[in-house]
Amino acid sequence: MDTNLNQSRSQYSQANNATWIRELVSADEQLEKSVMLDMNLGLDTQRILVNESIQFLLRLKNDFAEAAAQFNELKPSVLGRIKIYGIAKTHADFMIFRNGYKMIFSIKSAGVISIRFHFVGNMAIPQPNAVGEKVTIVMDEELIESKWGAFEEVLWTYKGQSFQIPYLVRHYLTVFVKDSAR
Repeated sequence: MDTNLNQSRSQYSQANNATWIRELVSADEQLEKSVMLDMNLGLDTQRILVNESIQFLLRLKNDFAEAAAQFNELKPSVLGRIKIYGIAKTHADFMIFRNGYKMIFSIKSAGVISIRFHFVGNMAIPQPNAVGEKVTIVMDEELIESKWGAFEEVLWTYKGQSFQIPYLVRHYLTVFVKDSAR
């Protein structure tokens, strides 16, 4: 397991390095062609935030998929298994689904990841004029936000505090399983 995680981190690091190095070379080429000096040489902060947001969300999706696969493998019954789906906003946005309960991770804006919980199910108490109506309960949105660290490093925080991704996955998957239990 640690080998796969280290390989994943290494691949992420190599892909991330290749992107900023390509941008640096492109900026350098533009500098050589022009007479003007660009003090931001290759540092497009908005693009950095967008790319980091996508990479962060893809890492979360991968880590949740691994945890869900382990959960499903250890669960003796096929009922109540966890499913993970991509959703339309970006190729990185995803939804975790179980027993009519959804936990949605999406990019709200560059540097901001939204986590929302939804329950879609039949009405527990029948209403006189409602035939087969479904109820949707939408819970509060929680945000994971980025901030700039030293050397233009993007750091991810929750309510202003830094965190480690494995603990985030453990926390949200535990809450999700408890809330989605029938």
